[in-house]
Amino acid sequence: MKSAIAELEAKGRAAREASKRLAYLATDIKNRALNNISRDLLARKDEILAANREDYKEAEASGMNAAMLDRLMLSESRLEAIAGDVLNVAALPDPVGEVFDMRTQPNGLLIGKKRVPLGVIGAIYESRPNVTIDISSLCLKSGNAVLLRGGKEAIRSNSALAGVVQDASLNAGMPDGAVQCVENTDRALVDHMLTMRNVIDLIIPRGGAGLIRSVVERAAMPVLTGGIGVCHTYVDKSADVEKAVAIIYNAKVQRPTVCNALDTLLVHADIAGGCLPLIAAELAKAGVELHCDRPALAILKNQSGLKLVPATDEDWGKEFLSLVAAIKVVDSLDAALAHIEHYGSGHSEAILTEDYTSATRFLNEVDAACVYVNASTRFTDGAQFGLGAEVGISTQKFHARGPLGLKELTTYKWIIYGSGQVRM
Repeated sequence: MKSAIAELEAKGRAAREASKRLAYLATDIKNRALNNISRDLLARKDEILAANREDYKEAEASGMNAAMLDRLMLSESRLEAIAGDVLNVAALPDPVGEVFDMRTQPNGLLIGKKRVPLGVIGAIYESRPNVTIDISSLCLKSGNAVLLRGGKEAIRSNSALAGVVQDASLNAGMPDGAVQCVENTDRALVDHMLTMRNVIDLIIPRGGAGLIRSVVERAAMPVLTGGIGVCHTYVDKSADVEKAVAIIYNAKVQRPTVCNALDTLLVHADIAGGCLPLIAAELAKAGVELHCDRPALAILKNQSGLKLVPATDEDWGKEFLSLVAAIKVVDSLDAALAHIEHYGSGHSEAILTEDYTSATRFLNEVDAACVYVNASTRFTDGAQFGLGAEVGISTQKFHARGPLGLKELTTYKWIIYGSGQVRM
């Protein structure tokens, strides 16, 4: 273990040294590296997919649940999408060096802010090998070095992907050590990584509640947390029913194993009798199991082809990550807002309504990273928001919230231009 810790610390020091050069590296070198990464992901797809198949086979044999297996799995189409996201990051403006909020003081001093990288980002994540590419791409473009520690269930995939990033970056002129991958899967290394505040400026955990809680409690450096998504969609009494059916189906079914999928459907009592049967019939096409409160169950109980389960207290505030949704009939917008306040995780919440006042109240009063009017919560994603990709989705308020892109991986320093001023 001493040798593994020594190796981890050496990688940390290499990342710290690389970060010093990355902080002022030319944009064209960064973009060249990203273009190389995108190209090589496809050129080396056989190597990557073979490694992923080994990870998937082992994880499946170990009894990993379907949601986690879906997150672990890479395919040629998913790899093509990941490569496309890297190109999208390359096409975005470089945030580093941006000068803003400049103003002239009465004494003649010109004062403003200049955007700079954070330094070294530590990423600890589970199951999803695409995170290796997303985080690496965003860190490189934003001038940060990165120390990657994925889960053991994706070790072969992550090693193959990190190898592509490292080779492509070096070939573009990036400093050696800019992207480091911790390939030893001993959990003790995570504990040690969380003590390395002299090297790592920010830790970003991505995974289940247990991982995030453990990182928050143990880390000696700032932690940016999120990803746990208990997402609600509220159907207001003025909702367009046809629009609502399509949005709800997409929010639940399009990819049910991810954090921005719908978990709880709230329906206004005035519209429930007419719209719930239509919504349930559409969800039944995908085999969605509906955990209904008593009013919802009473409306749907005689409808054929549905998977109905009486809701329990445990269904409210639960992230299902599967083809399961909870349904509750509420008497008012106030009741919907109160339910979301009590059970929401601060991730993504939506209202379906044609009433401007209801929409405005929902936007103003719901405390979440992303709040929608008449759209699916599945859009909470860095690529969908025009960020190219994301290093995660923050559900906290400091220093960033929602999908974390390039600017969220920077800070600023004050810059002051004088002409000989002295303080009196």
